[in-house]
Amino acid sequence: MSEEKSLNFLEDIIESDLKSGKYKSIVTRFPPEPNGYLHMGHATAICLNFGLTKKYPGYTNLRFDDTNPVTEDTEYVDSIKEDIKWLGFEWKNELYASDYFDNLYQFAITLIKKGLAYVDASTSEEIARLKATPTEAGKASPYRNRSIDENLDLFARMKNGEFADGTRTLRAKIDMSSNNMLMRDPLLYRIKHAHHHRTGDKWCIYPMYDFAHGQSDSIENITHSICTLEFVPHRELYDWLIEKLEIYPSHQYEFARRNLSYTVMSKRKLLQLVNEKHVSGWDDPRMPTISGMRRRGFTPESIRTFCDKVGIAKRENVIDFSLLEFCLREDLNHTALRVMAVLDPIKLVISNYEDDKTEELTSENGPDESLGNRTLPFSKELWIEREDFMEEPAKKWFRLAPGAMVRLKSAYIVKCDSFTKDIEGNVTQINCTYFSESKSGNDTSGLATKGVIHWVSVAHAASAQIRLYDRLFKVENPSSEEGDFKDYINPNSLQIISKHTLSLL
Repeated sequence: MSEEKSLNFLEDIIESDLKSGKYKSIVTRFPPEPNGYLHMGHATAICLNFGLTKKYPGYTNLRFDDTNPVTEDTEYVDSIKEDIKWLGFEWKNELYASDYFDNLYQFAITLIKKGLAYVDASTSEEIARLKATPTEAGKASPYRNRSIDENLDLFARMKNGEFADGTRTLRAKIDMSSNNMLMRDPLLYRIKHAHHHRTGDKWCIYPMYDFAHGQSDSIENITHSICTLEFVPHRELYDWLIEKLEIYPSHQYEFARRNLSYTVMSKRKLLQLVNEKHVSGWDDPRMPTISGMRRRGFTPESIRTFCDKVGIAKRENVIDFSLLEFCLREDLNHTALRVMAVLDPIKLVISNYEDDKTEELTSENGPDESLGNRTLPFSKELWIEREDFMEEPAKKWFRLAPGAMVRLKSAYIVKCDSFTKDIEGNVTQINCTYFSESKSGNDTSGLATKGVIHWVSVAHAASAQIRLYDRLFKVENPSSEEGDFKDYINPNSLQIISKHTLSLL
């Protein structure tokens, strides 16, 4: 009997909440900002949020955090929805922070009327200076003590477009001496005269993330609002706003990011790679985006397994990319149909095989019987990989060499009799004899070989272009290195082989 998997800290919390009767069911949300394509960090959050409501009664919302019209686009909205569905998840409600712009505006009015928010005409530099540092108390803005009526009037004029970008902000009135810098009168609204991908030009003021986030959670009755660790300092403001607005008490929980080695997981840095043409686009197979992984051949099952194996915790670390590749191999081993390909071909001629004969050999498609078998055409002339032949074999060399025998996968044992070279010394052809009694599955030859190599029939081979992808960066954690992270891009991360042969049978 297999050992039951232990609960992570969020599952412990949820089970306790359900057992105590605090909730009859749970509601989570996945809240991406539509300013780029989703990457593997998002995959962890997707699997976590949707996975919890698959395990426990409840549902998950997809809510786009579209509060910054300058960087957001419907292209990103569409790609995010496609990625989530491809991973195998469905959301109950498709929502947008912009759905709540009217609600959020009224929440801001409520805070102003309670004397808990004010309109500030300070510049961003002045605001930063007055906030001071974590070791010294901040100073109040000269506009902090405006009257409620004056703040209501100014905020309405902000909404009506009377002020230029950056000339006014709405700030919460909390504590300029707080040890938490985020509680030193944080910004709630800023002016941006920009066209929004959903609301058009209706608004020229937009809520800050911290103001939209918790209030949107509350509107949707989110029970467990799950964020990454960088939002720990934001939780105090999250709770303060919900308390002062007297709205549904959603609660924020944080877990650690899981970064992948030899890549970057910042959308800002990924956007640089795209815009500066270091990659072909967001879905370049070298990118850690979900769409890039899909193009590279990763399956949704392998990514879900990876996220499950990595798990969640409260301490950040870098996960080796090889674990993700292992999860893919495990999945493909049981699901992928086999083919044989030769990328660097050298011709092998079987001298004692009939010239015009073609034999149909049978080979398994994989270890799972449900995959069935495939037929492979076998003939006198074959392609094999150049690296499978060594003119002067090294110690413990078990592949082809002068006088050596090797098994051709799913076919016969052959022995190398001779080989020919061109004027530059490159081997151009290997001449072999085969043993007709050594056919795979019916071997009566009594011969034994340690090596098995793959092959493709010359007469039946198809030509194609192959792209071999390697790590995008030369160092494990490019973001932590000195200088520009792009200085560590691997120049050999993409190798294109234009002439090769492969079996499609």
